[in-house]
Amino acid sequence: MNTTDRTPADLLRSALAADPSRPLVTFYDDATGERVELSVATFANWVAKTANYLQDDLAAEPGDRLALLLPAHWQTAVWLLACSSVGVVADIGGDPAAADLVVSGPDTLEEARACSGERVALALRPLGGRFPQPPEGFADYAAEVPGQGDRFAPYAPVAPGDPALAVDGRELTGTEAVAAALADAAERGLSAGSRLLSGLPYDTWAGLSAGLLAPLAAGGSVVLCRNLDRLDADGLAKREESERVTHRAL
Repeated sequence: MNTTDRTPADLLRSALAADPSRPLVTFYDDATGERVELSVATFANWVAKTANYLQDDLAAEPGDRLALLLPAHWQTAVWLLACSSVGVVADIGGDPAAADLVVSGPDTLEEARACSGERVALALRPLGGRFPQPPEGFADYAAEVPGQGDRFAPYAPVAPGDPALAVDGRELTGTEAVAAALADAAERGLSAGSRLLSGLPYDTWAGLSAGLLAPLAAGGSVVLCRNLDRLDADGLAKREESERVTHRAL
């Protein structure tokens, strides 16, 4: 990171400037057999497209609240950084009825309908596939985002001291989220080139930090695993070897 990094989106910009080709997020879903690897550049491109969609098509503004009802997934990581780019508060598992927008996976659609604002649904299918039929009342993320611009510029500056993330019953500003990620990275012994395998869910700060923010802040990368309980000890050991894992969060 650089000393000017004051929001999670800043961390990504610094990573992109330093080495765009290195891996950032390697995602496994052990229920489907899916594996996706995103370099810093590819991940940043998804973030830019999602931020443009959030700002332009969904008319989100700094300070708006987005209820994020998604599991640990590479697309959830994209949404976290897109919210930071626009200045929208990502409310992890938040109440859709109290949110300006909601982003939902396929298992939380009924809960998400309580949101009176814009609703976006993700099928979470391999390769970012669409729903066979878009859920009624929702925009299909996989259909809407690919055509968005590859570069993002916010219409209004994002203030690092404003709320950026709500999780574990507390709100963190952009500056606080970066500071906490750096502290976690130091506590875990992460440094440039570290590969952290995380099987933690994204519904707590510990999961968000291990599954994205701490490795990003340290100049490392994450092997993000969903449904890791379906993998036996031998399978886990082989994955750690093949992915050159240096640290674990299980």
